Amino acid sequence: MPILVVLLIVVIYLVSSIKILAEYERGVIFRLGRLLPEAKGPGVILVFVPLDRMVRISLRVDTIEVPPQDVVTRDNVSVKVNAVIYFRVVEPRLAVVEVSNFLYATSQLAQTTLRSVLGEVELDELLSKREELNVRLRFILDQHTSPWGVKVSMVEVKQVDLAEQMIRALAKQAEAERERRAKIIHAEGEYAASEKLAMAAHVIQQQPAAIQLRYLQTLVEIGAEKNTTIVFPLPVDLLVSFNKLMNSVSDKTSGGDEAAKI
Repeated sequence: MPILVVLLIVVIYLVSSIKILAEYERGVIFRLGRLLPEAKGPGVILVFVPLDRMVRISLRVDTIEVPPQDVVTRDNVSVKVNAVIYFRVVEPRLAVVEVSNFLYATSQLAQTTLRSVLGEVELDELLSKREELNVRLRFILDQHTSPWGVKVSMVEVKQVDLAEQMIRALAKQAEAERERRAKIIHAEGEYAASEKLAMAAHVIQQQPAAIQLRYLQTLVEIGAEKNTTIVFPLPVDLLVSFNKLMNSVSDKTSGGDEAAKI
């Protein structure tokens, strides 16, 4: 009878020592307080309590949302920035031995790194060069978490909150920039048009009859619109010729009068 009891206790102990780890889990075993050389799993493993103590570590990609941080940029603009960090454990033994809580440690490191890195850039760089800042943040975090067996795979600056006054100032700046571009485009169009007009004037100067054809084409276009008033351009050269003719006639008339008096 005592033998059966002992066998029953041994069987229950062995059954309770059986642990099943999923594919994404590893078991870090401490035997009599000493870390075993390799992490166990996945599958069925034996943990002999109280000689052994197992710590389960997940190897899946995990996320940490960094709460909004008050950041003062290099050009003295106060903003609130939050981010998301994607990481995974690549060495379970280091994640257990080297740091007491790698999740909390990674979160705190991300907050301080976010403030320090974004405080070194200007607001325009923070808004326009976000991809470069994400790469820089990932590199710094991964460099510090590697001794813990944690691999930071991605960092994304999630949102940048600006003060209402700064939003209005950026809107005015964008409006002024659009007006500047519009004026430049208009000036470039005027310059191109002036070049074409100069080329046309040069051609017309070589062929004086071309200006008459242009007058006639203008009259045709005006007549097609059924206007009651027609504005006809009169060349200045014609006025000059008419003025010379009138002066010559006046001179002849005055000369004839003087001859008659004599």
